[in-house]
Amino acid sequence: MMKIATYLLLAMSLLSLASCDQNMVYEENKAVEGGVWKSNDVKSFEFDITDTLQLYNFYVNVRNGEEYPFSNLYLFVEMEFPNGKKSIDTLECPLADQLGNWYGSGLGSIFDNRVLFRERKKFPLSGHYKVDIHQAMRTDALEGIYDIGFRLAKP
Repeated sequence: MMKIATYLLLAMSLLSLASCDQNMVYEENKAVEGGVWKSNDVKSFEFDITDTLQLYNFYVNVRNGEEYPFSNLYLFVEMEFPNGKKSIDTLECPLADQLGNWYGSGLGSIFDNRVLFRERKKFPLSGHYKVDIHQAMRTDALEGIYDIGFRLAKP
């Protein structure tokens, strides 16, 4: 019963914080089935941009557990533009320090990280964008990754 109350309190707190975030333009998180992210499991995010003069910060959200065996996570972030062209970035997400202390916020053994990977950038075209995020580690299945997300915000 105490666990349910704790989770409800956490959910309500997160919802109230999210509703106060005036700079957020788009954010979506996708669950990783069973907490094991396979290399062929691509997380896709789609959104529309109308303002090409606005500056944006791009983030990747990572929710990991303490059983994750590495201190970082490498990702391929592929963006498809409205004209069909694509760009691909490799992103390193530091998740723990050299002593194994986890970064991020969280409750218990789960940690939430928001990693900035493009700062104060403009979109060149208005229209529909798609972002695909792949894990780029040298192992096929990563245990301890629970959610991957993408966020756009005004600086």
